[in-house]
This record gives sequence, C-alpha cells and structure tokens, in this order.
Amino acid sequence: MDMTHTALARKYRPKRFAELIAQEHVAAGLAGAVARNRVAHAYLLTGPRGVGKTTAARILAMALNCERRPHPLTPSPVLERGNAGATPGGNVMTTLEAGEPCGECDSCRRIWAGSANLDVVEIDAASNRGVDDARELRERAMYAASGPERSKVYIVDEAHMLTREAWNALLKILEEPPPRVVFVFATTEPHKIANTAAPVMSRMQRFDFRRIGPQAIAARLSEVARAEQLPLEDDATQLIARVAAGGMRDALSVLDQVVAFGEGPVTAARVREALGLIGDEAYAELLDILAGHRVADVLPFVNRLVEAGADLAEFAGGLGDVLRALLQQVLGAPPEGLTEVLRAAVGRQAAAYRPGDVLRMLRLLGEAEENISRSPHARLHVETLLLQLALLDRTVELSEVLQALGGAGPASATPPAPGAPGNRAATAGPTVASPVTAPEGRRGRAASAPPAPAASSASPSGPLARWGEVVEAVGRQRRMLREAMAHAAPVLEGETLVLAVSGSDVHLQGLEEGRRAIEAAVHEVLGTSWHLVVRSGVAAPPPPPGDPPTGEAPKRLSRDAERQERLKHYRGKDAALDAAADALDLELLD
Repeated sequence: MDMTHTALARKYRPKRFAELIAQEHVAAGLAGAVARNRVAHAYLLTGPRGVGKTTAARILAMALNCERRPHPLTPSPVLERGNAGATPGGNVMTTLEAGEPCGECDSCRRIWAGSANLDVVEIDAASNRGVDDARELRERAMYAASGPERSKVYIVDEAHMLTREAWNALLKILEEPPPRVVFVFATTEPHKIANTAAPVMSRMQRFDFRRIGPQAIAARLSEVARAEQLPLEDDATQLIARVAAGGMRDALSVLDQVVAFGEGPVTAARVREALGLIGDEAYAELLDILAGHRVADVLPFVNRLVEAGADLAEFAGGLGDVLRALLQQVLGAPPEGLTEVLRAAVGRQAAAYRPGDVLRMLRLLGEAEENISRSPHARLHVETLLLQLALLDRTVELSEVLQALGGAGPASATPPAPGAPGNRAATAGPTVASPVTAPEGRRGRAASAPPAPAASSASPSGPLARWGEVVEAVGRQRRMLREAMAHAAPVLEGETLVLAVSGSDVHLQGLEEGRRAIEAAVHEVLGTSWHLVVRSGVAAPPPPPGDPPTGEAPKRLSRDAERQERLKHYRGKDAALDAAADALDLELLD
C-alpha cells in the first residue's frame, strides 16, 4: 500500500498559462511570445513569494519543449487586433491556446515535476551565487539543445542572491546568447538586482506578478477541497485566504497543515488552533470594549491574550484588518472575506463611529506597530494603544457645532446648555473628524470676553499689533518662510518695517528671499503697503500686548502652536465659533 502523500501545493500547481491565478498579464505575454515564435532570450519574473513565478518559468520551459506543441502562429492583422488567429493548418485557436503546453507528454511531465532534464536546468542562486557558478552556467549554455526543435531553458530562482561578479560574468551571454537558449530569473527583490547589476536589467524582459486576492484564493481552495473531498467550511476558507496574504502556495500549504492537524470538518476554530491565531471572538470583544469606552476592561483583555501565549505583533496586524473592515462598514461598503463572528461585530459597532474616528484609530495603530513588533516591552505598548483607542476623543463636524448653536452671527453666539434639544454636539456619539474636536470629559469654560478692538491698519502700531495675522497669511502660501519668520521680530523705523533676525544665516537668507511675499501679506492683512527691510542682530522691541515678554527668544513654530494659530484665525472669522470654542473647550485636530 502506497502511503506517500503529495503536498497540495505541488499536486495542484498549474500546468498551463491559463491556470495561473490573477496573473493574466503574464500568461498572455508569455503564451503570446511562444505562439508567435518571439520568445526573448532572458526574462525577469518578480513578485511576492508563492504567486507563481517559478511555476510560470516551468510552464514556459514546457511550452518551448512540448512534444505536441502546435506550429507557431504567424503574425497577421487578425492577431494584431487581439482576436483569434489561424494556424497554417486552418484550425482556429487563440494566441493563448497556441502557446500552451499539452502538459501530458513525457517532456511536459518531467519538467513539471522538476525531474532531471538535459534541456531544462533549475538553479538555486541562494546556494550557487558566486562567480565560479556563473561561469559554469555560461559554459553549459554554449552547448546546443538535445534536439533541433527543443530549447535550453535555465531557471534561476532567488536571482537577487547572485553577487555583482556573478552578474558581470553572465552579462556577455545575456547580451549575445546562443540560439534557442532562454534564461528565466525569478526574484522577490528586484531592487537588489538593480542596485547590484543595473546593466543586466535592460537585457531582460520583466514581468511583475501580483498578489492574489482573498476571494480568488478562497475560490481555488474550495475547488481543491471538492477535488480532495475535504469538508471545508466557508469561515475556514476565508480565514485561510486572509492568512495566506496573497500567496496561493501558502494557502494550499496551510490547508494541508490544518487537514493533518485533526479529524473531521475543517472549521475556522481548527484553523486558528493549528496556526496559533487569535480568534475573531477576541477581536469582536475588543470592538465592544472600544465602542463602549470601557477603559477598565482593557488591561484584563490584554492579560488574557498574554496568558494564552498570543503573539502581540500578530495581534496588532489582525487589529489593523479589523479596523479596516470597520472603516469599510462605516463608509457604507460592507467588507468581504470576514468570518460570521467578525462580520456581526463590525456591523453591530459601525453605528458608534464616523470615518474620521476610525482613521484616527488606524493612525494610532500605525504609529505603535513598530514598537509592538520590535520592543521587548510589547505588552506595555499594546496596553497603551488600546487605552488610547478606548479614551479616544469624540469628534464633531464644524457645521454641526454651528447648527447646535442655532446658526452663525452675533445673535447666536451663546451656546445652548448641554443636553438641550438640538444640541447634537453635546449628545451625539463619536462623529466624523473635522477641523475641530471636542474632547469628552472636559468641562466647558465660560465664553470669553469680546476681543479688544484691533489697532488701526494705518497707524504706526498696525503692523506690530496684527503681526500674527501677517505670519498666518504667509504660512498659508509658504510654510518654510513662516518658520523663518518665527526667528524674527518686527521693528518700526519711521515708514520702514524692519525684521530683526535673531536666528542663523539660513533664516536671514530665507527672509531676504521671501521679502516680497511678506510685503504682499502685510498689504493683504492691513490694506496698506509697508517697505520691508531684513537685518541681523537688531534687538527685538517690547512685544505688543498678548505676545511673549521681552527677552524670550523667538520659538520655532511647533505643530501644536500652528493649530492654536489656525484656531485663533477661525475664531476671529465667526463669533458663534468663538463662543463655542470657549464653551465646549474645542481644540483643532487637523
């Protein structure tokens, strides 16, 4: 009794170009080259692992050496239009069919199985990467194929591992190859070849393989399960497709592993148990914790993950998938490929979020992922992240704030009491991110007193009193110039406005080059023109009311300071927003 088992990834490896999943552009290019007898002497196949690069190379070798291969198609107007062409015998077939191997002859079977073959040689560049190996390959390529209708094909896997000297040894033969010799280089890192041996890139035709989508992987897994008579549940299929991360070989290997793990139907729980994955029930529970702002439940939740031996870096990656699915649901496009448990959780909690909230959560996760994956204190980073997500400030649309205040203008500047009818900003749950965000749990402040009248634009003190507005006007056009202005102080000398620069020569030069832009901003803000002079080493004058006290060095404009300046600018334009900012303690988000 034969007890051998062929791995599913090998058993169901494609034998024809048409069977390559999600690589139609590669299949059409290679099959068309064979059909028209326009095969290049060297190819570079690039892409992630497990998407069919080496398989495509073998199919090309099979097609070139197939014992039953049809006669090559001759170029014709019909073919050039992309339609079916006529073979010399009169039979009609598409370009793809004409370039396909039969897959059944002795030559095709030997090449597909990777057996010893005089005309098809596979080389692993990871272990044959030196210049001596390249010279041996070059010398072997000089010998003719075993038959007049056959081609010698050299398949070099992990080609990025070849040394610079090895590529230099191959350069000449790639430039002027012997007849009926084809080199196929496969790699996951083409940039390394470009850095190591840029000249060879122009000697090869390049095909970039795509990652395979989860739905295409799931469909193929279902076909394999039916052929193997395996009871594979839909949730398990979707989970394996997600874990495979775009690689069909990985998906079939995982299915093989799960089937060997135990008896009975292949379920999602069995997949998670075999691979040590975190269950979707845990992510569903986490969504409930975050939506309910249940801060006290965060640390016990992380403790259970750690006690179960979960990989926290893997947990963070799974959380990214869950938040992405939540964002899709919030945007009105229900996500595909989720298990029933996770689909129900995402649908249940989507009403508690607006797109801006989920985007902020994804941003926080992105900032924390590197620390989680590399730090020895991954647990601390996960706990901090989840606490941030649970304490996330709710955001409100600026239009909703104004609507809650009863409209714009001085007559509606007083905000309604919290909880009053129509106060959506006070009663709504998390809402869409906008320029203004209202942190939960903060107490509103009393509305500030009306601002003092600004100094007249035409008066000598006008530019000094409204200098902050000038800086803001410059910053809207030229951010770097605004940062340079933070290192200068305005001084009036008669009809001349002098900028006293206390920073480096770089700031002095930048302000001198941007002098006309600053003059234009002064005219925009004040309505009058001032002549501007930039000087170095001039002492700053006493600051206007509300500015930093004399003696403080100009500070570089930070992100928080920029937000405060922008909020001040918005408040100055709308009295209702000014009152709301004080009453609700609003701050600028983005």
